[in-house]
Amino acid sequence: MRAAATPDDVVHIVRVAIGEEEPADGAGTAAVGTAAADAASASAADAAGTTDAAGPAVAPGTAPGTAEAPGTAPAAPGAAPAAASGTRIVAVTACATGIAHTFMAADALTAAGKKTGVDLVVEPQGSSGYRALPEDVIAAADAVIFAVDVDVREPQRFAGKPVVRASVKAGIEHPERLIDEAVAAASDPHAERVTGATATATASAPAESGGTRLKRILLTGVSYMIPFVAGGGLLMAIGFLLAGYAIALTHGDSGVSNAVYTLQNFAIWHLPPEGLVYYLGAIAFEIGSISMGFLVPALAGYIAFAIADRPGIAPGFVAGSVAVFMNAGFIGGLVGGLIAGYAAYLIGKPAVPRWLRGLMPVVIIPLLASAIASGLMLLVLGGPIAWLMARMTDFLNGLTGAGAIGLGVILGLMMCFDLGGPVNKTAYAFAVAGLAAQTPASLHIMAAVMCAGMVPPLAMALASTVLYRRGFTTVERENGAAAWLLGASFISEGAIPFAAADPLRVIPANLVGGAVTGALCMAFDVASRAPHGGIFVFFAIDPIWGFVVALIAGTIVTALLLVALKRFVGRRVDAVQPAAVPAAVAA
Repeated sequence: MRAAATPDDVVHIVRVAIGEEEPADGAGTAAVGTAAADAASASAADAAGTTDAAGPAVAPGTAPGTAEAPGTAPAAPGAAPAAASGTRIVAVTACATGIAHTFMAADALTAAGKKTGVDLVVEPQGSSGYRALPEDVIAAADAVIFAVDVDVREPQRFAGKPVVRASVKAGIEHPERLIDEAVAAASDPHAERVTGATATATASAPAESGGTRLKRILLTGVSYMIPFVAGGGLLMAIGFLLAGYAIALTHGDSGVSNAVYTLQNFAIWHLPPEGLVYYLGAIAFEIGSISMGFLVPALAGYIAFAIADRPGIAPGFVAGSVAVFMNAGFIGGLVGGLIAGYAAYLIGKPAVPRWLRGLMPVVIIPLLASAIASGLMLLVLGGPIAWLMARMTDFLNGLTGAGAIGLGVILGLMMCFDLGGPVNKTAYAFAVAGLAAQTPASLHIMAAVMCAGMVPPLAMALASTVLYRRGFTTVERENGAAAWLLGASFISEGAIPFAAADPLRVIPANLVGGAVTGALCMAFDVASRAPHGGIFVFFAIDPIWGFVVALIAGTIVTALLLVALKRFVGRRVDAVQPAAVPAAVAA
């Protein structure tokens, strides 16, 4: 710094030290070179770290414990890491459910990093948690990629880094483009950077459109709500398996279900006349029912969380519980969560005296936001929304014949359109929200949604491994082998590599098969009391033959149509080679 003759020289020295510029010739070169050498040494030391199979994804070929690209020699002292081959990038992937898209995007980015010669380490933030990237790996990174559909957890860890933001779908379909953008951002002093705040937006970030922001908020709520539904629904299904469907019926004049009556009047040492298996079924069913009871409060609570961070959780949960009390259903939860979130955000926005700051997030914001959101639900909004939900329920219960089949077609199309994207998640959220009511219509909708969602991966597996192997690449055939299990488990994302490589033929074929399956499920009055699990929850599906027939029909239709399109309609339009789907995704 002492060698700088002008303020511009100072700026240049600092930028060289952090790798944003190359040393200039002439006066000051020695000082700049020394600074850059120190920065390069520090970066090499910071890059050291370890990962394993369960941790952050590292570009294949990268030696454990280092962030160097395969075959890359250590940077010479004084050299700035401006070339793409020396750029270090960290990435975060996260989707609404945190099951498949998250890890497929991580794999695609990792493979693209190896192909382009960029050191890239990915942190998949899945539904079961995540292993945070080591601090030294983040510190050594030149740029960050956020390929997410929900909020990044602990984004302040990446504060100050140039950032590229995209959807998780872009991470799967266009990983090389994201890497190119990140490499360019690393050397651009005007690029958007991550701030130290927990909010996802930054002061320098491009303005997020209202629709995009609303989608992110709602998907965040859905992503936190789904575990309550999946776990609770499967426990209820196990209860039906062990104790029969009568366990959910009212017990005589007691006013409570058979499950509640059994648990209130019997114990493990004093079993009911039906025996131990029935008693265990009552336990499983009641635990599942209680878990399902959190559906609307959790949806509202985490919608508010997506808007106002932690201070919004309590007001959101309270507003969601009021929606349940008012019989306003999931629509009431959506509205209550949005009101609670924005109320908490606006209350916490003004600057307050220092002595009051500690009380704001734990007392004042929850108190005022809860009063505002829940008060509006009780006084103004709850009644009209409850009326709307009642009319909707009556309409769905009254659907028969062509009306029910038409609904099945619509649900099938939605499930197969974007394979785990917003449209797919909207149909699924609609089905699981109605499942809590346990009405015949809600059970039929759940069956149509789950069965149609299984069609794309099973059809891709059938077409690529059985019917037309030579029409698919080696990687696609590997993906097809994995898609058998993914499809059977109701993980629609197993078809994404095929749709990404050949969308103009795969997506239409999926839509036709999904519509056939949805229509047949409704025509056969198939009901599912489980929200997830695919064919493995056969005991909660009735009639199972109707479910299987609808599934097989849709799978065959999609596979045959795809084969015909590949053989007779144009050439392949794929611009990217899809990465193989890891078997671990199905776990």
